[in-house]
Amino acid sequence: AALLTLTRKRGAATYAQTLQNIPETQVTTLENGLRVASEESNQPTCTVGLWIEAGSRYEDTKTNGAGFFVEHLAFKGTKKRPGSAFEKEVESLGAHLNGYTSREQTAFYIKALSKDMPKAVELLSDLVQNFALEDSQIEKERGVILKELKEMDSNLADVTFDYLHATAYQGTALAHTVEGTTENIKHLTRADLVSYVDTHFKAPRMVLAAAGGISHRELVDAAKQHFAGMPFASKEDSVPALTRCRFTGSEIRARDDALPLAHIALAVEGPGWADPDNVVLNVANAIIGSYDRTFGGGKNQSSRVAALAEEHKLCHSFEPFNTSYSDTGLFGFHFVSDPLAIDDMMFLAQGEWMRLCTSTTESEVTRAKNYLRNAMVSQLDGTTRVCENIGNHLLHYGRRIPLVEWDARISAVDARMVRDVCSKYIYDKCPAIAAVGPIEQLFDYNRIRSAMYWVRL
Repeated sequence: AALLTLTRKRGAATYAQTLQNIPETQVTTLENGLRVASEESNQPTCTVGLWIEAGSRYEDTKTNGAGFFVEHLAFKGTKKRPGSAFEKEVESLGAHLNGYTSREQTAFYIKALSKDMPKAVELLSDLVQNFALEDSQIEKERGVILKELKEMDSNLADVTFDYLHATAYQGTALAHTVEGTTENIKHLTRADLVSYVDTHFKAPRMVLAAAGGISHRELVDAAKQHFAGMPFASKEDSVPALTRCRFTGSEIRARDDALPLAHIALAVEGPGWADPDNVVLNVANAIIGSYDRTFGGGKNQSSRVAALAEEHKLCHSFEPFNTSYSDTGLFGFHFVSDPLAIDDMMFLAQGEWMRLCTSTTESEVTRAKNYLRNAMVSQLDGTTRVCENIGNHLLHYGRRIPLVEWDARISAVDARMVRDVCSKYIYDKCPAIAAVGPIEQLFDYNRIRSAMYWVRL
């Protein structure tokens, strides 16, 4: 009863207090170039992870899928812990091990009790330095990945975004899918995978990040003990420089009238990670909002697009996106629609883009900024999200950007900035379009292109 009373009387921290009370991110660079970063808190658990500058953008046509293949094999044992011994040791700690591969990065992370942080660092170092890559395991995992590729074909949203990258960045590395092609997975050899690891898994291209009830000094000591053996290589020597992936206004249409719903993605070229325009474009997307017919709200939602979509039954769901890479990005709009509502929904989406370019109001910018602040503070929930935030920031920006700075950037945005920045990226630009399903009613590309500006009298 006493505990409940104390809990009820405890005051909640204000938004400003929350921003000011976030622990500082400490960063140490080891002699071999590995960056060690952490945020200490009083949590009983911690998340420790490696974020690596490697992904499908670093692959060529023949090796596309190698990074995804390596990620699968990483959990199947190391030279020190063969077979399932690695997973069993993680489970013996009561820890959770996970990882993912994207177009520009690969991550492996462990969530464990804070006292087990040194052991987690040792396990991660073993994972990335002692890949077993046994022939028998490669063949077994090859079959698993081929089955996954078949299952992924049924996720039409992911298929649509892969098509969007393929048409927007055609002929470049960003056009590759993360998982690779079926043909590549069938023919990738052990030598291909070893070459991928030796080329990309180098200390200067890695960030060892941690968040939770840990000590930065202990984290650095553990990193020195277990990662000191990684050979030093400059960032430039360890992998060829990225080639510029030029955006192309074009389209891919995969018509299948047997499918019940159409997936449409429309995008223009957006800025890279470090461009300050990203904050303004995120405000613009918050103005557009998102919608799903299965959620509540209906036509009473604050989003103008959501209210009209609900009132006139224009789509099942829609969501704007702002996907950034090192030097480019995709700023766009994805919706799922009945076949006979495609043209009306496309008209609404493009009309909203034009409205953002010409007549954004201060009241909706204020609402959007509050939405972004809420999303920003939600990143503080759990050690895993904080750890991922640290790793991503150091790879993308070279430093952890504090939330106070993000808040200042958001606060600086006004309606004029939204109109100017949206005009810069959207107005009279050639879009990339990907469409999957029963899309007979989708406008001709020239018609869609003509709706990227308004004729003013």
